[in-house]
Amino acid sequence: MRHGKKFNHLGRTAAHRKAMLANMACSLIEHKRINTTVAKAKALKQFVEPLITKSKAENNQTTEKGTHNRRIVFSNLRSKHAVTELFGTVAEKVGDRPGGYTRIIKLGNRLGDNADMAMIELVDFNELYNAGKPAKKTTRRSRRGGGKKVEAAAPVAETKTADDSEE
Repeated sequence: MRHGKKFNHLGRTAAHRKAMLANMACSLIEHKRINTTVAKAKALKQFVEPLITKSKAENNQTTEKGTHNRRIVFSNLRSKHAVTELFGTVAEKVGDRPGGYTRIIKLGNRLGDNADMAMIELVDFNELYNAGKPAKKTTRRSRRGGGKKVEAAAPVAETKTADDSEE
């Protein structure tokens, strides 16, 4: 029975699972997107999002906290290159995002064993999804009805064009 078990064990021992998630997180940070199974993608999302939050917080705090966050992230990732990339380009790109740094897109089933496959990617590094959206959108609205009132538009009189005169 799995009473109170909060995360997917993925059929692995604890050491194997931690090593696998660390390797997958390093690949995700370096390549910005990876293909894997849906279960591993969901486990990776829970693993990597707190690390991205720690990297983002370095810019807002003193250097002691920043060094501490780097050491915590390095103990989870175990890769100097991934930590440098995370605290550099990734942290500045996700600086204003309040959370939800990754996106999971289901791809279908794998041919060999029919496993559900998914692509997990860092949200801010996908130019295709972000191209049509405005850079920054505010959601605050005033409770007052202030501002200019829009008057009802008068009906526009139809004008004859060259095409109408020929008919």
